[in-house]
Amino acid sequence: MPHYTDALTQLGAPTDLPASPDRAVLERVPNPQADEVYAVRFTQPEFTSLCPITGQPDFAHLVIDYVPGDWLVESKSLKLFLGSFRNHGAFHEDCTVGIGKRLVETIAPQWLRIGGYWYPRGGMPIDVFWQTGAAPAGLWLPDQDVPTYRGRG
Repeated sequence: MPHYTDALTQLGAPTDLPASPDRAVLERVPNPQADEVYAVRFTQPEFTSLCPITGQPDFAHLVIDYVPGDWLVESKSLKLFLGSFRNHGAFHEDCTVGIGKRLVETIAPQWLRIGGYWYPRGGMPIDVFWQTGAAPAGLWLPDQDVPTYRGRG
């Protein structure tokens, strides 16, 4: 009888960084606590992408919170997906919202939000926030705890 992990293509195997977000494979696993309402948080403090105009690197601190439905995102595939932006040219808003939408498409969570806290470009930080709607009632959800830019860190 096959196990759900048999379908995973990246976990437990050497995997190259995808050349682009479109080529990245986000994988999912069944949620063993699907009858519970709980939050999952991923924090990526060293996210990078490229400015689509200048080709210069952009840096962000991403915080992704979601309430799983039937699926969880497999974390290695998420790391590889986020890493695939390293050579991808897109504006901050497109990166942040696009990551949120791709996760929703893959795992169909009950709720998801993403905060993209971008470091200054031209002296001005740009913070981008996106969510699927109101958080479920009764959910304990901590603040994202990324300060307004003052030499973030």
